[in-house]
Amino acid sequence: MTYDFKKIEQKWRKRWDDDQVYRVEMEESRPKCYVLDMFPYPSGAGLHVGHPLGYIASDIYSRYKRLQGFNVLHPIGYDAFGLPAEQYAIETGQHPAVTTAENIAGYQKQLRRIGFSFDLNRELRTSDPSYYKWTQWAFIEFFNHWYDLESGRAEPIETLKGRFRREGNRNVRAASSYERLFDEKTWLGMSEDEQQSVLSHYRLVYLDDSLVNWCANICHNTSLSNQSDI
Repeated sequence: MTYDFKKIEQKWRKRWDDDQVYRVEMEESRPKCYVLDMFPYPSGAGLHVGHPLGYIASDIYSRYKRLQGFNVLHPIGYDAFGLPAEQYAIETGQHPAVTTAENIAGYQKQLRRIGFSFDLNRELRTSDPSYYKWTQWAFIEFFNHWYDLESGRAEPIETLKGRFRREGNRNVRAASSYERLFDEKTWLGMSEDEQQSVLSHYRLVYLDDSLVNWCANICHNTSLSNQSDI
């Protein structure tokens, strides 16, 4: 008797989708288990081979915890911003929004074929404005705050500037990489650029130029084709 794996797997994938067997709802009666994978970046026509390799291990663990009675949240998303997606758009001569949407559709098809137990209702895309507006908001908040070791919390950067104007940084206890001491006269005598340079050592996030290890080709040379049987 021939094992028609394509027909059988297609049947059960449809059953899983129709019944939403991996959808997770709040259940206070069961212990929780959150299994988060690294989101694939849609910068090629197919999944990077390293993605399903890692997902297999986390999927086994998710299924194991379900069998133990845990309410398992195993979501998936797409890291759709940044240099890989932009580089792919440049290479193909298309707008990043177009290539990203097309690539995600291909990734979704491949992930469904493999049969991972992702809760697809929790899917997100980092290129979705409803998502990245919050990451941008968070970074702006980080940029506009410093950490006061005395109060034990983040404080607005304006409070730090006020202290610098009144007494310099001699009595400031902060999480900072700035090591020099200055008084209020020195602060007031600084240019705007000089003041911003000092503040960058106190902000929770800061702007800087630095070297980054980067290979523009690694995410394309090892991709899985959407035309494969995966």
